Amino acid sequence: MKENKPGAMRLALQLLQGMLIGVGAVLPGISGGVLCVVFGIYKPVMELLSDPFRKFRTHVPRLLPVIVGMGVGFLGIAKILAFFLEAYPDPSVCLFIGLITGMLPSLFREAGEQGRPKGCWIPLVAAFAFILALLISLNLFSVTIAPSFGWYLFCGFCLALSVIAPGMSFSTLLMPLGLYTPFVDGLGSLHFDVLIPAGIGAVVTVICLAKAVDALFDHFYAYAFHAIIGIVIAATIMIVPFQSFAASAGALVVNLICLAVGVVGALALDKFNSSIPKED
Repeated sequence: MKENKPGAMRLALQLLQGMLIGVGAVLPGISGGVLCVVFGIYKPVMELLSDPFRKFRTHVPRLLPVIVGMGVGFLGIAKILAFFLEAYPDPSVCLFIGLITGMLPSLFREAGEQGRPKGCWIPLVAAFAFILALLISLNLFSVTIAPSFGWYLFCGFCLALSVIAPGMSFSTLLMPLGLYTPFVDGLGSLHFDVLIPAGIGAVVTVICLAKAVDALFDHFYAYAFHAIIGIVIAATIMIVPFQSFAASAGALVVNLICLAVGVVGALALDKFNSSIPKED
Protein backbone atom coordinates (compact mmCIF):
# COMPACT_ATOMS: atom_id res chain seq x y z
CA MET A 1 0.00 0.00 0.00
CA LYS A 2 2.80 2.39 0.83
CA GLU A 3 4.28 1.95 -2.66
CA ASN A 4 1.01 3.09 -4.23
CA LYS A 5 0.82 6.27 -2.18
CA PRO A 6 3.34 8.31 -4.20
CA GLY A 7 1.58 7.29 -7.42
CA ALA A 8 -1.86 8.25 -6.08
CA MET A 9 -0.55 11.54 -4.69
CA ARG A 10 1.19 12.31 -7.97
CA LEU A 11 -2.02 11.60 -9.90
CA ALA A 12 -4.06 13.84 -7.60
CA LEU A 13 -1.44 16.59 -7.81
CA GLN A 14 -1.30 16.43 -11.61
CA LEU A 15 -5.10 16.59 -11.85
CA LEU A 16 -5.10 19.63 -9.55
CA GLN A 17 -2.31 21.28 -11.54
CA GLY A 18 -4.19 20.64 -14.79
CA MET A 19 -7.38 22.13 -13.36
CA LEU A 20 -5.51 25.23 -12.19
CA ILE A 21 -3.89 25.59 -15.62
CA GLY A 22 -7.30 25.30 -17.28
CA VAL A 23 -8.85 27.82 -14.91
CA GLY A 24 -5.84 30.12 -15.25
CA ALA A 25 -6.16 30.01 -19.02
CA VAL A 26 -9.67 31.47 -18.71
CA LEU A 27 -8.81 34.09 -16.10
CA PRO A 28 -8.21 37.55 -17.60
CA GLY A 29 -4.50 38.32 -17.64
CA ILE A 30 -3.39 34.81 -16.65
CA SER A 31 -1.50 32.60 -19.11
CA GLY A 32 -1.89 28.83 -19.16
CA GLY A 33 1.77 28.69 -20.18
CA VAL A 34 2.73 30.63 -17.04
CA LEU A 35 1.13 27.99 -14.84
CA CYS A 36 2.74 25.21 -16.90
CA VAL A 37 6.08 26.83 -16.06
CA VAL A 38 5.04 27.35 -12.44
CA PHE A 39 4.20 23.66 -12.05
CA GLY A 40 7.34 22.46 -13.82
CA ILE A 41 5.63 20.82 -16.81
CA TYR A 42 6.28 23.44 -19.48
CA LYS A 43 9.26 21.59 -21.01
CA PRO A 44 7.51 18.19 -21.47
CA VAL A 45 4.41 19.96 -22.80
CA MET A 46 6.54 21.78 -25.39
CA GLU A 47 8.35 18.55 -26.29
CA LEU A 48 5.00 16.87 -26.92
CA LEU A 49 3.61 19.78 -28.95
CA SER A 50 6.77 20.10 -31.04
CA ASP A 51 6.90 16.39 -31.97
CA PRO A 52 3.53 14.79 -31.08
CA PHE A 53 3.99 11.58 -33.11
CA ARG A 54 7.39 10.61 -31.69
CA LYS A 55 6.67 11.84 -28.15
CA PHE A 56 3.14 10.43 -27.88
CA ARG A 57 4.06 7.12 -26.21
CA THR A 58 6.54 8.67 -23.77
CA HIS A 59 4.84 11.96 -22.88
CA VAL A 60 1.07 11.43 -23.10
CA PRO A 61 0.92 8.81 -20.30
CA ARG A 62 2.86 11.20 -18.04
CA LEU A 63 0.80 14.25 -18.96
CA LEU A 64 -2.63 12.58 -19.31
CA PRO A 65 -3.84 13.53 -15.78
CA VAL A 66 -2.75 17.12 -16.43
CA ILE A 67 -4.52 17.15 -19.80
CA VAL A 68 -7.72 15.78 -18.25
CA GLY A 69 -7.50 18.35 -15.45
CA MET A 70 -7.00 21.13 -17.99
CA GLY A 71 -10.14 20.07 -19.83
CA VAL A 72 -12.15 20.03 -16.60
CA GLY A 73 -10.71 23.36 -15.48
CA PHE A 74 -11.11 25.10 -18.82
CA LEU A 75 -14.54 23.84 -19.88
CA GLY A 76 -16.16 22.50 -16.71
CA ILE A 77 -15.29 25.40 -14.41
CA ALA A 78 -15.51 28.16 -17.02
CA LYS A 79 -19.13 28.96 -16.15
CA ILE A 80 -18.48 28.99 -12.38
CA LEU A 81 -15.36 31.04 -12.89
CA ALA A 82 -17.25 33.51 -15.05
CA PHE A 83 -19.63 34.07 -12.13
CA PHE A 84 -16.83 34.73 -9.62
CA LEU A 85 -14.97 36.95 -12.07
CA GLU A 86 -18.12 38.95 -12.61
CA ALA A 87 -19.17 39.08 -8.94
CA TYR A 88 -15.70 39.21 -7.30
CA PRO A 89 -13.20 40.07 -10.05
CA ASP A 90 -10.41 41.59 -7.96
CA PRO A 91 -10.26 38.93 -5.20
CA SER A 92 -10.28 36.18 -7.86
CA VAL A 93 -7.36 37.74 -9.72
CA CYS A 94 -5.49 38.43 -6.45
CA LEU A 95 -5.74 34.74 -5.58
CA PHE A 96 -3.99 33.81 -8.82
CA ILE A 97 -1.42 36.57 -8.39
CA GLY A 98 -0.59 35.04 -5.01
CA LEU A 99 -0.32 31.61 -6.62
CA ILE A 100 2.17 32.83 -9.21
CA THR A 101 4.14 34.88 -6.67
CA GLY A 102 4.43 31.91 -4.33
CA MET A 103 5.83 29.76 -7.14
CA LEU A 104 8.55 32.24 -8.18
CA PRO A 105 11.20 30.61 -5.91
CA SER A 106 10.65 27.26 -7.63
CA LEU A 107 10.86 28.98 -11.04
CA PHE A 108 14.27 30.43 -10.17
CA ARG A 109 15.41 27.00 -8.96
CA GLU A 110 14.34 25.40 -12.21
CA ALA A 111 15.95 28.17 -14.27
CA GLY A 112 19.30 27.36 -12.63
CA GLU A 113 18.92 23.60 -13.03
CA GLN A 114 21.65 23.53 -15.71
CA GLY A 115 23.70 26.34 -14.16
CA ARG A 116 23.51 30.11 -14.47
CA PRO A 117 25.90 31.30 -17.18
CA LYS A 118 27.08 34.88 -17.36
CA GLY A 119 24.53 37.15 -18.92
CA CYS A 120 21.52 34.95 -18.09
CA TRP A 121 19.91 37.92 -16.30
CA ILE A 122 20.00 40.02 -19.49
CA PRO A 123 17.20 38.06 -21.23
CA LEU A 124 15.17 38.23 -17.99
CA VAL A 125 15.34 42.04 -17.93
CA ALA A 126 14.87 42.34 -21.69
CA ALA A 127 11.84 40.04 -21.76
CA PHE A 128 10.35 41.82 -18.73
CA ALA A 129 10.72 45.24 -20.38
CA PHE A 130 9.42 44.08 -23.78
CA ILE A 131 6.33 42.27 -22.45
CA LEU A 132 5.52 45.08 -20.02
CA ALA A 133 5.69 47.64 -22.84
CA LEU A 134 3.64 45.40 -25.15
CA LEU A 135 0.88 44.78 -22.61
CA ILE A 136 0.73 48.46 -21.63
CA SER A 137 0.40 49.36 -25.32
CA LEU A 138 -2.41 46.83 -25.82
CA ASN A 139 -4.27 48.23 -22.82
CA LEU A 140 -4.20 51.72 -24.34
CA PHE A 141 -6.37 50.62 -27.27
CA SER A 142 -10.13 50.11 -26.99
CA VAL A 143 -11.17 48.81 -30.42
CA THR A 144 -14.28 46.61 -30.63
CA ILE A 145 -14.86 44.31 -33.62
CA ALA A 146 -17.60 41.86 -34.62
CA PRO A 147 -16.70 38.17 -34.05
CA SER A 148 -16.41 36.06 -37.22
CA PHE A 149 -14.75 32.89 -38.53
CA GLY A 150 -11.55 34.77 -39.30
CA TRP A 151 -11.42 36.44 -35.91
CA TYR A 152 -12.02 33.11 -34.14
CA LEU A 153 -9.03 31.79 -36.09
CA PHE A 154 -7.11 34.65 -34.51
CA CYS A 155 -8.52 33.68 -31.09
CA GLY A 156 -7.18 30.16 -31.57
CA PHE A 157 -3.79 31.61 -32.45
CA CYS A 158 -3.82 33.70 -29.26
CA LEU A 159 -4.91 30.71 -27.15
CA ALA A 160 -2.06 28.54 -28.45
CA LEU A 161 0.37 31.42 -28.07
CA SER A 162 -0.57 31.74 -24.39
CA VAL A 163 0.70 28.17 -23.86
CA ILE A 164 3.78 28.36 -26.10
CA ALA A 165 4.85 31.81 -24.88
CA PRO A 166 4.23 31.94 -21.09
CA GLY A 167 2.96 35.31 -19.95
CA MET A 168 1.14 36.04 -23.20
CA SER A 169 -2.42 35.72 -21.91
CA PHE A 170 -4.92 35.35 -24.74
CA SER A 171 -7.39 37.41 -22.71
CA THR A 172 -4.93 40.30 -22.70
CA LEU A 173 -4.80 40.17 -26.49
CA LEU A 174 -8.54 39.64 -27.03
CA MET A 175 -10.07 42.00 -24.45
CA PRO A 176 -9.00 45.22 -26.23
CA LEU A 177 -10.70 43.87 -29.38
CA GLY A 178 -13.94 42.88 -27.63
CA LEU A 179 -13.43 39.20 -28.53
CA TYR A 180 -12.70 37.73 -25.09
CA THR A 181 -16.29 37.32 -23.82
CA PRO A 182 -17.82 35.82 -27.00
CA PHE A 183 -14.82 33.52 -27.40
CA VAL A 184 -14.91 32.15 -23.82
CA ASP A 185 -18.71 31.88 -23.90
CA GLY A 186 -18.49 29.94 -27.17
CA LEU A 187 -15.89 27.56 -25.76
CA GLY A 188 -17.78 27.00 -22.52
CA SER A 189 -21.03 26.34 -24.44
CA LEU A 190 -19.24 24.10 -27.00
CA HIS A 191 -20.41 26.14 -29.99
CA PHE A 192 -18.85 24.60 -33.09
CA ASP A 193 -18.82 27.91 -34.96
CA VAL A 194 -16.27 28.98 -32.32
CA LEU A 195 -14.55 25.64 -31.62
CA ILE A 196 -13.72 24.78 -35.25
CA PRO A 197 -11.96 28.01 -36.32
CA ALA A 198 -10.30 28.35 -32.90
CA GLY A 199 -9.04 24.76 -33.13
CA ILE A 200 -7.64 25.37 -36.61
CA GLY A 201 -5.88 28.53 -35.48
CA ALA A 202 -4.44 26.81 -32.41
CA VAL A 203 -3.15 23.77 -34.35
CA VAL A 204 -1.51 25.91 -37.05
CA THR A 205 0.17 28.04 -34.36
CA VAL A 206 1.48 24.97 -32.52
CA ILE A 207 2.85 23.46 -35.75
CA CYS A 208 4.61 26.71 -36.66
CA LEU A 209 6.03 27.72 -33.27
CA ALA A 210 6.30 24.78 -30.87
CA LYS A 211 9.31 23.10 -32.51
CA ALA A 212 11.25 26.37 -32.61
CA VAL A 213 10.58 27.06 -28.92
CA ASP A 214 11.56 23.50 -27.94
CA ALA A 215 14.83 23.83 -29.88
CA LEU A 216 15.50 27.11 -28.08
CA PHE A 217 15.25 25.34 -24.73
CA ASP A 218 17.49 22.50 -25.88
CA HIS A 219 20.33 24.85 -26.85
CA PHE A 220 19.84 27.86 -24.53
CA TYR A 221 18.01 26.46 -21.49
CA ALA A 222 19.19 28.94 -18.84
CA TYR A 223 18.78 32.01 -21.07
CA ALA A 224 15.33 30.93 -22.31
CA PHE A 225 14.08 30.07 -18.83
CA HIS A 226 15.28 33.35 -17.32
CA ALA A 227 13.51 35.16 -20.18
CA ILE A 228 10.31 33.31 -19.29
CA ILE A 229 10.64 34.42 -15.67
CA GLY A 230 10.84 38.01 -16.92
CA ILE A 231 7.67 37.42 -18.95
CA VAL A 232 5.87 35.90 -15.95
CA ILE A 233 6.77 38.82 -13.68
CA ALA A 234 5.71 41.42 -16.28
CA ALA A 235 2.40 39.66 -17.01
CA THR A 236 1.67 39.31 -13.29
CA ILE A 237 2.32 43.00 -12.61
CA MET A 238 -0.09 43.93 -15.40
CA ILE A 239 -3.03 42.09 -13.81
CA VAL A 240 -2.62 43.59 -10.30
CA PRO A 241 -5.89 45.49 -9.59
CA PHE A 242 -4.17 48.60 -8.23
CA GLN A 243 -7.36 50.67 -8.37
CA SER A 244 -9.19 48.30 -6.01
CA PHE A 245 -6.44 48.52 -3.40
CA ALA A 246 -7.15 52.22 -3.08
CA ALA A 247 -10.95 51.90 -3.28
CA SER A 248 -11.64 51.14 0.37
CA ALA A 249 -10.11 49.57 3.45
CA GLY A 250 -12.47 46.60 3.19
CA ALA A 251 -11.50 45.88 -0.42
CA LEU A 252 -7.83 46.22 0.49
CA VAL A 253 -8.16 43.67 3.31
CA VAL A 254 -10.07 41.16 1.16
CA ASN A 255 -7.59 41.43 -1.71
CA LEU A 256 -4.60 41.07 0.62
CA ILE A 257 -6.16 38.00 2.24
CA CYS A 258 -6.73 36.41 -1.18
CA LEU A 259 -3.17 37.31 -2.17
CA ALA A 260 -1.80 35.72 1.02
CA VAL A 261 -3.93 32.59 0.54
CA GLY A 262 -2.56 32.24 -2.98
CA VAL A 263 1.06 32.62 -1.84
CA VAL A 264 0.67 30.16 1.05
CA GLY A 265 -1.20 27.70 -1.17
CA ALA A 266 1.49 27.90 -3.85
CA LEU A 267 4.32 27.36 -1.34
CA ALA A 268 2.46 24.40 0.17
CA LEU A 269 1.83 22.96 -3.29
CA ASP A 270 5.50 23.34 -4.19
CA LYS A 271 6.57 21.65 -0.95
CA PHE A 272 4.10 18.83 -1.54
CA ASN A 273 5.31 18.45 -5.13
CA SER A 274 8.95 18.29 -3.95
CA SER A 275 8.12 15.61 -1.35
CA ILE A 276 6.84 13.19 -3.98
CA PRO A 277 9.56 10.97 -5.53
CA LYS A 278 10.33 12.05 -9.08
CA GLU A 279 9.68 9.73 -11.99
CA ASP A 280 12.60 8.50 -14.07
